[in-house]
Amino acid sequence: MMSNRITTTINGQSVTKEVEGRTTLSTFLREDMNLTGTHIGCDTSGCGACTVLLDGKAVKSCTILAAQVDGSEVKTIEGLAQNGQLHPLQAAFKEKHGLQCGFCTPGMIMLAVDFLESNPSPSEDEIRHALEGNFCRCTGYHNIVESIKHAAENMSGVPA
Repeated sequence: MMSNRITTTINGQSVTKEVEGRTTLSTFLREDMNLTGTHIGCDTSGCGACTVLLDGKAVKSCTILAAQVDGSEVKTIEGLAQNGQLHPLQAAFKEKHGLQCGFCTPGMIMLAVDFLESNPSPSEDEIRHALEGNFCRCTGYHNIVESIKHAAENMSGVPA
């Protein structure tokens, strides 16, 4: 197998590793970096459970090869909390019950981090539209949307 040496920053830590050319970013994060918060739900980019931030933008990590992140910055759900404090989105999902089984939750939160960066005071329709590529098989999305609205309000100080 052909391998590539990559250097990337994951959750603020520089990492240099050899990766097989066919290894996806999601597999690399889970198996090589032991960051199991990035879930693999479909391997076809349909569900969004594997969403992480790549250079600040939400991406489905099952569609990106690990070799492609050489020189980039990756943030996973494990990298959101700072100094023992949950990220406002994590806290909002906890407070507003935005999860049931929790499988889709990391991907939903990572997508929402990117979304709220570009739209800090979204409407409910805008939130629902942003979530279209991430699936939850347990809920009707109501509490997920409420969680994102609550986080937006807490982060911007403006009611969504």
